[in-house]
Amino acid sequence: MKAMILAAGRGERMRPLTDHTPKPLLQAAGKPLIEHTIKQLVAAGFNDIVINHAHLGLQIEERLGNGNQFGASINYSPEGEHALETAGGIINALPLLGNGVFLVVNGDIATDFDFSELKNLTVDLAHLVLVDNPAHHPEGDFSLDDTGSVVSNSSEPLTFSGIGLYRSELFSHIATGPSKLGPVLRLAIAKGRVSGQKTNGFWMDIGTPERLQELDFYYTQQRKRS
Repeated sequence: MKAMILAAGRGERMRPLTDHTPKPLLQAAGKPLIEHTIKQLVAAGFNDIVINHAHLGLQIEERLGNGNQFGASINYSPEGEHALETAGGIINALPLLGNGVFLVVNGDIATDFDFSELKNLTVDLAHLVLVDNPAHHPEGDFSLDDTGSVVSNSSEPLTFSGIGLYRSELFSHIATGPSKLGPVLRLAIAKGRVSGQKTNGFWMDIGTPERLQELDFYYTQQRKRS
């Protein structure tokens, strides 16, 4: 199964850090965010990786190369200077991802989730990994019902982690160009074609300089304990 890392975001909330450095190359514990994710994917058996990029994207290619140093094969899906949003970026990369099911991970999250849990799942249109709502997103996104299906309306909402399995068919009705993933998922959820699971481990959305500092501290403490 192929994996895609979404790395095309401008990182407006990270400015001025992202004025000259693409967000995925910002460092925590001496290593770019995207390298942490790549190493986790490879450790879980996802060696064939696609990375999209836009703002300062060539820096990402120069840093990561073809992926050999990580034990991976990396292909790139450039979008120019203006990103295509999440769904648009995935659609643009479909020729590299192929037909069937593939894994997509947001490039601006940090987690200890074991991606190998997703390798042998049966997926209809999508399978989402959800987490408890962080303080900065208390309203959540979706919920899980008793059957493991993702639902939109519930008194116990959870937050979408930015980790999901998608079947290429999910995007078959969408034209190329900028488009968001949320409406695509909600349409599939309304049809009862999205499953999910909750992870209770470490997870963080690295959306601000303050959270990047928190992640750096977390990784540094983890390294001291190991």
